[in-house]
Amino acid sequence: MLRLDSLSLPLDFTPETLNALILRKLKCAPEQLKSVVPLKKAVDARDKADVHFVLSVAVTLKDEAKVLARLKPGVAAPFTFPKAPTLPKARFEHPPVVVGAGPAGLFAALTLARAGVQPILIERGKPVEERTKSVQMMQEQGILDPESNVQFGEGGAGAFSDGKLTTGTKSPLIRTVLQTFVDHGAPEDILYIAKPHVGTDLLKGVVRSMRQEIIQLGGQVRFDTRLTGLMMRGESMEGITVLCGGETQEIRTDTVILAIGHSARDTMQTLFRQGVRMEQKPFAMGVRIEHPQALISQSQYGKCWTHPALKAADYKLAVHTPDGRGTYTFCMCPGGVVVPAASEEGRVVTNGMSYYARDRENANSALLVGVGPENFGSDHPLSGMYWQRRLEENAFRAGGSTYAAPAQRVEDLLKGRPSVKGGEVVPSYARGVVWGGFEHVLPAFVTETLRLSIAEMDRKLHGFNFPDAVMTGVETRSSSPIRILRGDSLQSPLTGLYPCGEGAGYAGGIVSAAADGIRVALAVLQKHAE
Repeated sequence: MLRLDSLSLPLDFTPETLNALILRKLKCAPEQLKSVVPLKKAVDARDKADVHFVLSVAVTLKDEAKVLARLKPGVAAPFTFPKAPTLPKARFEHPPVVVGAGPAGLFAALTLARAGVQPILIERGKPVEERTKSVQMMQEQGILDPESNVQFGEGGAGAFSDGKLTTGTKSPLIRTVLQTFVDHGAPEDILYIAKPHVGTDLLKGVVRSMRQEIIQLGGQVRFDTRLTGLMMRGESMEGITVLCGGETQEIRTDTVILAIGHSARDTMQTLFRQGVRMEQKPFAMGVRIEHPQALISQSQYGKCWTHPALKAADYKLAVHTPDGRGTYTFCMCPGGVVVPAASEEGRVVTNGMSYYARDRENANSALLVGVGPENFGSDHPLSGMYWQRRLEENAFRAGGSTYAAPAQRVEDLLKGRPSVKGGEVVPSYARGVVWGGFEHVLPAFVTETLRLSIAEMDRKLHGFNFPDAVMTGVETRSSSPIRILRGDSLQSPLTGLYPCGEGAGYAGGIVSAAADGIRVALAVLQKHAE
């Protein structure tokens, strides 16, 4: 198999067009071409007059060695697909327990189950089918279920965002993650499109199918089961206590994969009180910003923006302001909506969500300012978490204490005045917004940095400073403000406890969290290998 990169093709290319280009590049006859597998497909829109696709492909030929020998260096290279990791056989006195059914926990449990182990996966929230009802209750009636919401429940926070599968990590496990999603019902194009996503609507079925495989392989999945404490003997795990059906139960085990997510604040406090070692970690905060999707697509694609081969355009922006702070966009949802993402009563949190079609009127993205321990106001390991809570309480009060969210037009922020009404962009936040400003919600340095950044970002994406663009807040759950310490064995100093995923401070997004879940599961299997 040979790999070819940087194949430029028109927006309306066909398989025949692609094959013809491959044959020209390789100087081959048609009968030599056996198969073509796409590896990457991206849009090149740097020249708005010539928007086109750029592809990488894996090609199988007759007489590949002869073809490669006569090509100029750099035209093609030998290629093999990364293989899924080998799963060692392992023996456990008690089944390993995985805490949390987000991406990290699901992939950790699935990896253990595929290795012939029978893990116990516990999740404080509900299965994805019932969780959807809880999310709808919040959006439509403002009724929050603290145990089942956008943050808690099967699939984790990513199940109610956009199902974005982009990542900055280069882990060889990424292919395994994506292939697993495809095997469980995700679109096959996530294996090669440059910015893959599944969409909230499709991701629910994928998550449910993964759960079913875990059960079919002998694992257990227990919902409505919240971790309440660790059982320890000296510096080693002996089990956990959980709350299930209003009753405290014990689960005996010497192996716990802790994949609790970035919003399990009560659990984090319990672990800290029990002596689990933690440290402060930088994160980012800000608002959700909404523009007309048509504006974003036109800005990115020019006159080609309505071409049927082009989907709703996205963006990824980052700038440094004169005060030395960094601002960036995150979790951009083309054709999506802003959703209530609180997990605690009396607090307002925003997030973005879109379905696979990405066909809503607005585009939205988190617009975030980097913050660190120097801003937390204390050297306590949980101080960043407490700071998040205070800002979310500010947003709740500014929104009228009804789970409506504070909002401000971009033009008003830039001119240093509160908003009194909206404009062309209708906020999509389901609980409604209260117009005003963020001076009594976010720290002054955050709002000032946002103001400085928007003008800089407009230089990179024309229209970003659209006067009627809407900012809704607060966005505080971009990542965990805490890192649960672990060593080279991926265990905490407490033997048998494996901090894992985004909540523990080792991932940032669905794919990186899933890859960390596999990596931790492999470490567990190696430790208990026969």
